[in-house]
Amino acid sequence: MPATGRSYIVAGAGIAGMTLALALAKFGASVTVLERSPVPHEFGAGLQISPNARHALDRLGLGEAIARASLEPAALDTYPQGSQAPGVSMELGAIMRERFGAPYAVMHRADLADVLYKACRRFANIDILFGVGNWTVASHEKGVTVTIGEADGSSRTARAHAFVGADGVHSTTRRAILGGPEAVFGHRIAWRSLVPADLVLGQIAPDRVSVFFGSGFHLVCYPLPHRGQVNLALFMPGRSPETGGQPRPVRPGPRVDVIMAAAGQEWTPWPLFTVETPDWHRGNVGLIGDAAHAMVPFQAQGAAMGIEDAEALAPLLAGSDTAERAFARYAALRQQRVRRVATLSARNGRIFHLGWPANLARDTVMKLQGPRAHLRRLGWVYGYRPGEGSTG
Repeated sequence: MPATGRSYIVAGAGIAGMTLALALAKFGASVTVLERSPVPHEFGAGLQISPNARHALDRLGLGEAIARASLEPAALDTYPQGSQAPGVSMELGAIMRERFGAPYAVMHRADLADVLYKACRRFANIDILFGVGNWTVASHEKGVTVTIGEADGSSRTARAHAFVGADGVHSTTRRAILGGPEAVFGHRIAWRSLVPADLVLGQIAPDRVSVFFGSGFHLVCYPLPHRGQVNLALFMPGRSPETGGQPRPVRPGPRVDVIMAAAGQEWTPWPLFTVETPDWHRGNVGLIGDAAHAMVPFQAQGAAMGIEDAEALAPLLAGSDTAERAFARYAALRQQRVRRVATLSARNGRIFHLGWPANLARDTVMKLQGPRAHLRRLGWVYGYRPGEGSTG
């Protein structure tokens, strides 16, 4: 039975939720998206879109809009602690298109959210409700019945074929509806900032991602040319999710000193939580994105995994006779890959923050591997195309 005429309710108008709404709408489904924020909003700053995610977004017709709002970096420069020159420059740019059929890009997270939101608005069969206070979901043989508390204090009841929680790391769908676990704080905090590009002129390459390693920290920087800004993400240990009185980098080096000084006190903390649960669905209710599998961002794949989820789930919901069967197939297809990516991300976090003398070995190995080793090592990440049957 095709999705035409079916209706779906998605909790969360973030990247995963809006990607799913678009993917379902292209099958002719009606989609209602519930969002607690009163306006379109994406927390955070920068975002890296690797080829595996870009393929999915391009198939939704978003390629040109993303190209206008993003940078395709030529390389990723890694700096050993205190170094004035890169230890190795990992090639990106044209080689990514050649190897994986799509670009590797960086952009502001809000810009991607804006691209997705504008695309959703072009579909008469997508309705995004902002300022939603709460919702309850009852799953039954014919689908789901959802009671929605709206922004004006009123409530209404809606029926749908399925309900999908794309409501983030602290997902109400996972915790309250599926009885799943709380997110776990990993004792790390990402400090994010955007600075005018001219304040860090000469400290980072204007066409590349720059990563500075240090004992117990690392700093990721990349330009956002169409904004005239540079995105900064400083990853540090965190004693608790409360962000006051947290440690700062020790002996970061002259380049990092200048970059951090450019940001001054304009840093937004982002405590890093992860989610591990085998239960991505029950009945006609399922999870995608961070709600199902939030991971540390040390392979820059969190948003990409949510985009992949959406592309994998939409055709299954469209083509299955029951939502429960679609969710079961989706979990079977996605869970192994997501666990593998999460494991890689966690391992990277340990490697990035090595202290002396282990950091010397890390830097030496990276240099010896050369500028294209990551293309082989990460081919299984970047070459994945859920819409074409790959398993990753």
